[in-house]
Amino acid sequence: MSMIFQAISDHARQQPNAVALQGVQEELSYAELIERVMTCGSGMSRTGLRTFGLLADNGLDWAVADLAALFGNTLLVPLPPFFSSQQLLHAIHDSGLEAILTDQPERVAALLPGQVERMQAPFAGSLSLLRLTQPTTVLMPVHTAKITYTSGTTGNPKGVCLSRMAMENVAQSLRQATAAIPEDRHLCLLPLSTLLENIGGIYVPLLAGATACVLPLQQVGLTGAAALDTAAMLHAMHSQRASTAIMVPQMLHALTAAIGMGAATPATLRFVAVGGAPVSPRLLETAKQLGVPAFEGYGLSECSSVVAVNTPEANLPGSVGKPLQHVKIKFAEDGEILIGGSVFEGYLGSPEKPSKDGLWPTGDTGYLDEHGYLHLTGRKKNMFITSFGRNVAPEWVESELIIQPAIAQAAVFGEAKPWNVAIIVPRPLPGKEIAESVAQAISAANATLPDYARIGKWLIASEPFTSQNDLLTTNGRLRRAEIMARYGQAMAQLYTETLT
Repeated sequence: MSMIFQAISDHARQQPNAVALQGVQEELSYAELIERVMTCGSGMSRTGLRTFGLLADNGLDWAVADLAALFGNTLLVPLPPFFSSQQLLHAIHDSGLEAILTDQPERVAALLPGQVERMQAPFAGSLSLLRLTQPTTVLMPVHTAKITYTSGTTGNPKGVCLSRMAMENVAQSLRQATAAIPEDRHLCLLPLSTLLENIGGIYVPLLAGATACVLPLQQVGLTGAAALDTAAMLHAMHSQRASTAIMVPQMLHALTAAIGMGAATPATLRFVAVGGAPVSPRLLETAKQLGVPAFEGYGLSECSSVVAVNTPEANLPGSVGKPLQHVKIKFAEDGEILIGGSVFEGYLGSPEKPSKDGLWPTGDTGYLDEHGYLHLTGRKKNMFITSFGRNVAPEWVESELIIQPAIAQAAVFGEAKPWNVAIIVPRPLPGKEIAESVAQAISAANATLPDYARIGKWLIASEPFTSQNDLLTTNGRLRRAEIMARYGQAMAQLYTETLT
C-alpha cells in the first residue's frame, strides 16, 4: 500500500477534522481529503484511460488529482503552466497522454485543434477533462507512476520516469530530516508541477499530519516561471501563518531585500528550504541575521527530488547539507557525484538509465567533508579552464555576484582566457547609476574571490535571462550556450580591446 495513502488514512481516523489542504476559500480536512481522493481516483479509473496530464494552477483540485493518481493505477504527467506551447506539445506527445485534466481547456484546445473532446468529470472538481482522440503509443519503464519533465540547457524537456516507491521514500526521508510536525503549515510558493514542491510541499506535510496551503500562484507572488511579486509573497506568508516553505535563491534574495528595507519578517517561519541553483553563503547569513531560517539543499529530478539538505540541527552554510537517510553517494575519479537510492526508472525515449549498481551520474562535481556534509563545486560540463590553467566553476563566481544588491542575474565565461567576463542583469538601486552600482558590486564580489576567479570585464545584458527568451531553463538554470551565442561577439571585442 502507498505510504502516503496509509498516512492520510491514519490521520483521517485519528484527527478527522484537522486541515490537510488549505485553499483560498475552501479547505479540506483529512477526512474530507481521503473521500475526495478516493472519489477522484474511482472517476479516473472509470474513464478506462491510463495516462493523464495535469495542466493547472496550484490549488486543491491539483493536489487531489495528483494524490488520486498516486494511489490508483493511473500514470500522471504534471504539465508546468509556464511551459511554452512547443514544450507542452512535446510533453503531451512524448508521454503518450490519453487525457488532460486542466483549468485551461481553451489553451489545450488551441494547442490540439480537432484532437481533443471534453468528457464529463464531476470527480475532478473545477478541472475539465479533455480526451485526446489521437494519442501516441509510448513504451515506458514498468514501474513508472509519474513522468516529470525537466528542461536541460538545450533541446526539448526530458521526461523523467519515477516510481511511487522512489517518490515516497524521498518524502519520508525529507519528513524526518526537516522534523515536520502536525502543527506545520507549509505554504507552496513554487508550481506544484515542480517535483520539489510536489514532494516537499504536498507529500511531506501530509505524511506529518500537517497542513499544505495551496493558493493560486499569483496570490503567492509568482507569475510564469520567474516573475516575482515580493509583496504578494510576503502577504501570503503572513496571512497563511506559514511555518515552512521552499524557495529558489532569487526568492530568498527578494525576501531578504524586502525585510532589509523594513518589511516584517514572517514570525511563524521555522524552516525555509532553498534549492534549484547555487546559494551564496552570504545570502544565507543575511537571511539568518534578518530572522529567516533558510537552509540550502540539493536534488535533481533523476533522484526523485531532494538528495541532501541542511537543517537546524545539522547546518553548514557553503554545503548543501547531509544526504537524506535513503541516499547512497559515491564519487567518480573526476569528482562527479554519483547518487543511488530512489533514482528514476529512465528517460522517455532514451536508453539512458541508472547503472546496474543503481547509481546515477549527476553531472555535478563535489565532495563529502569529514563531517558528512555534501559540497558542490560546479557542473562538470560548465567548468572552464583559464589560459593560466586554473579550473573555474562559473556557478561559484555567479553566486558571489548575485548576492550583491545591484546584480539580479549573472553569467560568467572565461574558457582559455586570461580573465573572466560576466554578463550582468542589473537591479536598479534608488539614487544610483546602473553602471556605477554594478561596478561597485563586481568590485565587492571580486574581493571575496581568488584572483583567477575574479571578473576582469563585464557587459550589461540587453534583457533579463528568462525561459521565454530561451536564456534560462524552466527550472531557472542558465542556458550558457544561448547566452554565449547572443553576447559572444561583444565579449570577444572586450578581449581584443584589452590586448591591443
